[in-house]
Amino acid sequence: MTLQEQIRTDLKDAMRAGNTVKRDVLRMLESAAKNVAIDKKMEREVLDDSVVLEAIRRAVKQRKDSIEQFKQGGRDDLAKQETQELAVLVAYLPASLDEDAVRELAQQVIAQFGPTTPSDFGKIMGKVMAATNGQSDGDVVKKIVQELLNA
Repeated sequence: MTLQEQIRTDLKDAMRAGNTVKRDVLRMLESAAKNVAIDKKMEREVLDDSVVLEAIRRAVKQRKDSIEQFKQGGRDDLAKQETQELAVLVAYLPASLDEDAVRELAQQVIAQFGPTTPSDFGKIMGKVMAATNGQSDGDVVKKIVQELLNA
């Protein structure tokens, strides 16, 4: 079962169960995935998992940013709602790599390209993100690459 099919099935289940938060998040997710497909000029009927995962990652990043801003603004009610939505989205992401695995990948990439300076950060960051296959948060990768380049 593809990720798109899983989301559609879960959407139907959420509608039957009356789970409005999950229903609304999954509807938004379907729309976001179709928008990603439009941006990439792809067929929208059957989306491959990479397109759906890209939409999920964007939505997760937006929710995390919103939660932080709402907490800073003293809007705990809105932060709670975003946290509930984030929990629904995270369930569809593949398991994340732990920091040790990301550090090992980053060290391999740095060793492959020889001695580097902090000015090579962008190149190394891109290669490490590609090596993680989207299984790690960009902020974690950024922190580790910075540590290794500054060491």
